[in-house]
Amino acid sequence: MTPSAPSNRPSPSRIASFRYALSGMWHVLSTQPNARIHATATVCAVALGAWLGLSSAEWAILALTVGLVWIAEFINTALEAMVDLASPDLHPLAKVSKDVSAAAVLVSAIISVVVGLLVLGPPLWVRLFGG
Repeated sequence: MTPSAPSNRPSPSRIASFRYALSGMWHVLSTQPNARIHATATVCAVALGAWLGLSSAEWAILALTVGLVWIAEFINTALEAMVDLASPDLHPLAKVSKDVSAAAVLVSAIISVVVGLLVLGPPLWVRLFGG
């Protein structure tokens, strides 16, 4: 019996893992009010970057910064769910955990605003005021 050639098709478990990830993304977008704010900011930043004709390096910086905020929001949502499951009653350490993870999202959002001003600000200024 000769070995068969490996299939290039993803295994059902790999497909399922993508479905789970997309389900998690949908959960965050549909249940977290701040995620809607992040989504709006993402769309605005991408549209503004396209209008300004950003360079590849500027797009990379913008993508990494936007990704940082989304990753923080996803982790914050997951951590809040785990804390609620593990500690359904109010507990001071549960509050600390939730507050610190929310702070991580806030810090990433502040960093993204600063980076957005540094990357988008100068070309926007030139576009609007001619230099």
